[in-house]
Amino acid sequence: MAEPRAIETTDLRKSYGGAEALRGLTLAVPAGSICGFLGRTGSGKTTTIKILLGMARPTSGHATVFGLSAASPTDSVEIRRRTGFVGDDKGLYDGMTVGGMIHFTASFYPAWSPELEAKYLRRFELAATQGVKALSRGMRTKLAVLLALCRGADLLVLDEPTTGLDPEATENVLQALVGHAADRGTTVFFSSHQLADVEQIADHVAIIDRGRTVVAGALDDLRQQYRRIQLVFDGDAPVFSFQSKGVERVRRSGRVLTVLSSAGADAVLAEARALNPVSTDSGPVTLKDIFLDSVAAED
Repeated sequence: MAEPRAIETTDLRKSYGGAEALRGLTLAVPAGSICGFLGRTGSGKTTTIKILLGMARPTSGHATVFGLSAASPTDSVEIRRRTGFVGDDKGLYDGMTVGGMIHFTASFYPAWSPELEAKYLRRFELAATQGVKALSRGMRTKLAVLLALCRGADLLVLDEPTTGLDPEATENVLQALVGHAADRGTTVFFSSHQLADVEQIADHVAIIDRGRTVVAGALDDLRQQYRRIQLVFDGDAPVFSFQSKGVERVRRSGRVLTVLSSAGADAVLAEARALNPVSTDSGPVTLKDIFLDSVAAED
């Protein structure tokens, strides 16, 4: 049986004037997952989020959230009702206190949890009497995350959720997201430039570049599948076009030929025997390695 999906896009395209922000983005985020959404600045992450939340219309293609069409005015209202969104600007009103901001937000959500509200006020060290305008950037982030966690959302969409946080506060927020997802089955879809944060809490990742998905899947599977193979030669490394499935990138540097494979090392090593290297080595790669190689593939 197919895995239920919280978010799905098919050949999603979006142009602004003559510029293409999305160029056929296809994406699937399993329900109940914590999915890190990665890409360079300008890769299309913000445009994708806007389309999913009905804040922008695609030029072509399809996007659904919990099976609801993001392009439908009626469905998009239901999507936003079921989604907690933390944007880069945090969407807070400076003229309110923390308590006033919470009371105002809670009034729109019948499923608001006072218990979670009290829990995260303590956990994030927020005082209800504090003025929003006086909050530091990190405290504004924590308030925005509190507002998203307490509303009973089925989906949390977070844009750089740890912006402005020190290491201790970052850990606090990340663990709050993990605990919330585990306790309530909430899907978490978060964009971040902090690869260490993604690697710490995500179980799925999607890497996009130039408006297309370049890598996507369960993080454990990607860690298992990706391998870096190094071949060392007596003289300069030969120019060679590998035919093995999953070869993502080949680099030559002096006597060393380095291959990044997304399908394990065995096939590459078998093919490399014909080149007569003096030594071979293979090992796992980090999410950072996968990211940097993926977004650099067309440079």
